[in-house]
Amino acid sequence: MSWAEERRANKLTEAQIRREEAAAAAQVRIAERAAAAAQRREDEQARAEQARADKDRRGDTRRARMSAVRSWLAERTVELLIYPVALLSFVLAAPAMAVWGRDVYGSGLGVLLPGITELGMWAFAIAVLVSRRRHPERPVGWLQAGVGAFAAVAFAANLLHGLESRWEFGVVMGVVSVAGVGAHQLTLATPLRSRTERTAARIERAVARKVTRVRRAAVRHAVAEIAADGTARLVFAPGRYVLAHRGRLESAIVPGLPVAGESADWDRELADLLAVQGAATATGQAPQVEGDQSDSTPPAHGGVATLDPDQNTGSDLHESTPTPPKNTPRIDRRPGRSFDQLRSELATAVEAGTVDPGSAESIRKTLRCSAANARRLRDDHREGDRK
Repeated sequence: MSWAEERRANKLTEAQIRREEAAAAAQVRIAERAAAAAQRREDEQARAEQARADKDRRGDTRRARMSAVRSWLAERTVELLIYPVALLSFVLAAPAMAVWGRDVYGSGLGVLLPGITELGMWAFAIAVLVSRRRHPERPVGWLQAGVGAFAAVAFAANLLHGLESRWEFGVVMGVVSVAGVGAHQLTLATPLRSRTERTAARIERAVARKVTRVRRAAVRHAVAEIAADGTARLVFAPGRYVLAHRGRLESAIVPGLPVAGESADWDRELADLLAVQGAATATGQAPQVEGDQSDSTPPAHGGVATLDPDQNTGSDLHESTPTPPKNTPRIDRRPGRSFDQLRSELATAVEAGTVDPGSAESIRKTLRCSAANARRLRDDHREGDRK
């Protein structure tokens, strides 16, 4: 190959390389433009989505605010109707009282008179409302008394001011001065309750009054326990009681409920028995004997006889019931139990091992029943064992 041919070949090669480089650069530029266009489209789409999200969020916020406003207006419809009336009442009465106060006191300080006649009753009225909403369990009687007292002062002051011109002016000014606070107390400060709620409230008040009376009576009946160091405390007898005449407490037994106070405290039972026997002796009445009266002759030597015929004493079981003195408050007796109920209780006690079914005295003490029933239960149990 000649030098000219080689030169032409080199030029052709260089020209081809330049064309390929130009084509590659063009491809790069095309790719860059496509990527930029795609990025712009993505950015525009993201901005559009963000704008829609912002619009939706603003719409939700606006709807939530409108809903809250409607709910607030619905809950405070009465307040929105009453407070304008109260504001009108104050606006009409306060300037008139300020002018009159300046004339009465003869100085500029008289313009402060509405602070007593108008603001005074409104201070108590708002206090009633706040107390009932924050602390519904607290009484507001004294606050309501304050509302009434300051309302009377406002009415009297406005009435006297109006009477300086004409009597009807005085009546109108007096009524207008207390109209706002009156409407406020009737609609907002007074809780609106149903008939059922009012009935329940009356019952609760009656229960509270009775509990108070019972506690006072319990304090009167309590005994004092003095310690060795001289300190004292009141001791109460637990149980069920009813209020008798002049606030006295009397023991009560409620049918269907277990008798309160049953225990093995024999010292207390003996003290109660001696107290009843002492009361019977003081009136000259002997205790009455129930049950089998065939062997009712008292023992000659005044000894203590066992109450169970199984002890070979020759006498059957007896139960003494002292007759209470005349005009002594009657204590309710245990609700009557049928013989079948006593038999069922005996069977339960026998299974528990807390009673000797062959001893009438053990049955009487365990079931706290009469002597006759105790003997019948013992005999029935023996007959059942024989069968």
